[in-house]
Amino acid sequence: MGVNREAVESLKVDPAASAIHRSLGFYYGNDEHDAALDAFYAQFVRPGDLVFDVGSHVGDRIGSFRRLGARVVAVEPQPLCVRAIREIYAGDRDVIPVEAVCGPAEGTLQFYVNSANPTVSTASTDFVKAADGASGWQDQVWDEQMEVPATTLDHLIKTYGTPAFTKIDVEGFEGSVLAGLSRSLPALSFEFTTIERAVAVNCLDRVAALGFTTFNVAMGESMTLEFDRWLSREEMAAHVLALPHEANSGDIYCLP
Repeated sequence: MGVNREAVESLKVDPAASAIHRSLGFYYGNDEHDAALDAFYAQFVRPGDLVFDVGSHVGDRIGSFRRLGARVVAVEPQPLCVRAIREIYAGDRDVIPVEAVCGPAEGTLQFYVNSANPTVSTASTDFVKAADGASGWQDQVWDEQMEVPATTLDHLIKTYGTPAFTKIDVEGFEGSVLAGLSRSLPALSFEFTTIERAVAVNCLDRVAALGFTTFNVAMGESMTLEFDRWLSREEMAAHVLALPHEANSGDIYCLP
């Protein structure tokens, strides 16, 4: 099973899905982008693997993980994004949507919605504060709130099994996601931004305490690891702290 192209095209013209039209246009229908995703994630994902996609948004990474032969647990709290995932991967029993925030404990959490740009919606009030007035973030407004279910990585592991790879992209809430994990995993990535470098350093401390020992980074949507060798926690922390503000964001990859 793969991406249902008809569902994507239908969502692109559905007025009720207007908030995600830009994301759908960017992430779906770009064969070059898909090939870059697949080549990159093939370093971490093999046929038959289980992958946790925490912060799935409209599910473009799900498509890559499925093309690589993995089963995907897709964790996403925004109802419109979950609707998109369900429709785009309708009938694919190896895509398991979980409509929730992943955090430090099970229960419920407040979620802050950027209705004009849902990709940066977040459960982190600190992220919203850090973006306020920051260069490059001036037009971002979190104008809605909703209470959403919360789960943990430990609970997902208990329910679905141990993932070969876990992708965490949750707009400043990465540390809280990692607080709900009590063990090392085969491979993991978490997003960071230059408006919240301390969050990235704290995440590095957390994953190091869990048993991860080597690290690399891919900036933005480059789908390319920056370093030819894997770095220590200290080296990666120093690299993140030295990045220019304009670097904006990236994903740190972690191996035991």
